[in-house]
Amino acid sequence: MIHSDIFQDNPKLSIFLPIYYTLWADSVMTTTESKEVEALIHRQYWLSAEEKEWLFEQFNPSNPPKPKLLKNLRKEIKSIPIEQESLTAIGVALAQKYQSDVSYPQDVMADFEFTEQALGLLGKEASYSFKSGHETITNVQHAEQNFNVSALTALLDGSHAELIHRVKTVISDHAFAFREFESLQDQREQTLLWCQELAKQGFGAWAFPKFADGKDDMEGYFAIMETLSYHDLSMVIKFGVQFGLWGMSIFFLGTEKHHRKYLKDVGSLKLPGCFAMTETGHGSNVRGLETTATYNHEKKTFTIHTPNPDARKEYIGNAALHGQKATVFAKLIIDGEDFGVNAFIVPLRDAEGNLVSGVRIEDCGRKMGLNGVDNGVIYFDQVDIPQEDMLDRFSSVNEAGEFESPISSDNRRFFTMLGTLVGGRIGIPRSALAATKTGLTIAIRHGEKRKQFGPEGGEEAPILNYRMHQRRLMPPLATSYALHFGLRYLTDRFLKRSEEDAQEIEALAAGLKAYTTWFTTATLQECREACGGKGYLSENRIDALKNDTDVYTTFEGDNVVLMQLVAKNRLTEFRQEFSDMNMFTIFNYVTHQAKTSITEKNPLIVRNTDKEHLLDMDFHLSAFRYRERAILTSAARRIKRHIDEGMDSFDAFNVVQHHLLNVGQAYIERIILEEFQAAVKETADEGIKAALTQLCQLFALYTIEKNRGWYLEQGYMEGVKTKAIRKEVNQLCWEVRKNALALTDAFAIPESCIAAPIARRNRGSEGKVFKATDEHR
Repeated sequence: MIHSDIFQDNPKLSIFLPIYYTLWADSVMTTTESKEVEALIHRQYWLSAEEKEWLFEQFNPSNPPKPKLLKNLRKEIKSIPIEQESLTAIGVALAQKYQSDVSYPQDVMADFEFTEQALGLLGKEASYSFKSGHETITNVQHAEQNFNVSALTALLDGSHAELIHRVKTVISDHAFAFREFESLQDQREQTLLWCQELAKQGFGAWAFPKFADGKDDMEGYFAIMETLSYHDLSMVIKFGVQFGLWGMSIFFLGTEKHHRKYLKDVGSLKLPGCFAMTETGHGSNVRGLETTATYNHEKKTFTIHTPNPDARKEYIGNAALHGQKATVFAKLIIDGEDFGVNAFIVPLRDAEGNLVSGVRIEDCGRKMGLNGVDNGVIYFDQVDIPQEDMLDRFSSVNEAGEFESPISSDNRRFFTMLGTLVGGRIGIPRSALAATKTGLTIAIRHGEKRKQFGPEGGEEAPILNYRMHQRRLMPPLATSYALHFGLRYLTDRFLKRSEEDAQEIEALAAGLKAYTTWFTTATLQECREACGGKGYLSENRIDALKNDTDVYTTFEGDNVVLMQLVAKNRLTEFRQEFSDMNMFTIFNYVTHQAKTSITEKNPLIVRNTDKEHLLDMDFHLSAFRYRERAILTSAARRIKRHIDEGMDSFDAFNVVQHHLLNVGQAYIERIILEEFQAAVKETADEGIKAALTQLCQLFALYTIEKNRGWYLEQGYMEGVKTKAIRKEVNQLCWEVRKNALALTDAFAIPESCIAAPIARRNRGSEGKVFKATDEHR
């Protein structure tokens, strides 16, 4: 008690104790609070002058209680059953502990309760500090598993489940354990050893013909590269350079003689090689490359030469240490005439690692990430190669020393040649997505284990229960699933491509590469922050994932340039669509568009906040399609207007570049949503279907929410609807959070690859996860 004598004389004073404790609990009582309580004391006609004076002193801001007194007072209050919902009621119960017949007039009770509110002590909220075991909606939410995890893994792995399991088994071996590297040289040599081991397993040659010890399985190669990306990304990129870029350039741009001569040694890594396209002065603009390949008809050779420093081959993987040969892209010169960019196999080193005459290579040194890859800068000084080492699938030099090609158009030949190399723009986003899945798995597991804060009188809550934490991680989880199905669609289209749809697929690959790698960069940063200081520690892997994938936004083409490529492809198709129409068809199209706008902008629809409508997949797809078409049409009009006003078409495209990025993004988002919805509809397992449906709804509504400004500007939605969408996104994040652990378990990432201490499973649950991921094998 504060003062035993005065309380023994008048136990009714106990009504002040809960307020006294609460106001002093943070060690500071403000002047405003003191004056409010002082006024309350003045109004208590049942108190003596001495009692009032004593109470004034207790609530004096300059007279704080001793810490021990507060602790004892808390114990005293907690000694009574706390069932009341206000400090006033608790005070009455405390007084009755000392004198059972104590009671207070109704006006006194009302006065105390009014003062509680004036002080901001919100009824039952203030009383929670005296209760034990206080539970809230926030701190009782927990992880659930409402579907069969192994069945979802099987769905994600598809037809290559057995191969994926085999790759995971290999990279889980002790030989692939992560370790600290003593030097750059040490890291590079370890990366090479890992790639050699993967080649021994047959993974490098997987897409090559059977005579080269391959499986002739390009889809399997993509699955291998994606699965390897759960491990060290330097290893993945070196693997991709050797077997994807170097090997596939020979396979796709060369002919039988090149395949027989080189592919077996490439697939076994007996012949390490490079893909030398990028130049210091010309990155994305491949047509502007300046390296020359001059044909000498008398010697039947090509002379590869770097005419100036800007023409040096830069940032070439495998070049600094290990590459023995390279596919070099250079302008073919015959009798002084330029026949455009072609591809040639050029030696760099002999088998002992000595540079060949005329080749100079500089080491790029340390980079922001991927330091296991030995990038270098290559200069050629009149290096002669035999005529047969021109990769001649699309062009060649005949016996008479004349240029030949089955494709007469220089433009078409160039884009056909590059189109065969689109595979890199499939492998990179699939690798990026695997890294994202790893980062999300680490962050979500940490969010489930890490507890912080909590309600008064209750336990601390897992940080994954907090709405903002869910907002940070659940939409990226949904987008990861969406991209999984979108990239699977891209892979299928690429493998079944025809000459007619080659440009569309190239644009789709460019867009998905850009969209996915931008998403990876943003999501891994969010994962890092969501893990706090722990995410900053190298041992928890997010730093490596962030640093190693950062360059993915410029690998295989700068993302901004790639999105412009997508937009130009969409504009070309838009123009062709109209060029194939007669006036009657155009009139019908315009009429249909008008009817669509009238329907979709109906006052009832633009304001509709009904939950069933907001979660409806048809509504989502209509909104995505409307945005895509409207932005495309608007961009076409802008460009046409500028050109009609006399602006050069190059300048017109430059003026609307930001608009073009939106064209590309809207197109890609529509494709992703369509493929995610199709995957949901095709799923037979009801538990999995329900989980994927929630993720699909979250991806769609979160994307609409991100673009709400555009929808509001267009009058497609009104503020009341975008607010309702925001609320629904919050609710979906809350619901998806329950299955979040199970949804990341379905990725079936080997524990040795996750490796982060903050994501470590306890022994009981760890065994369960491995069992779940292995059941379907």
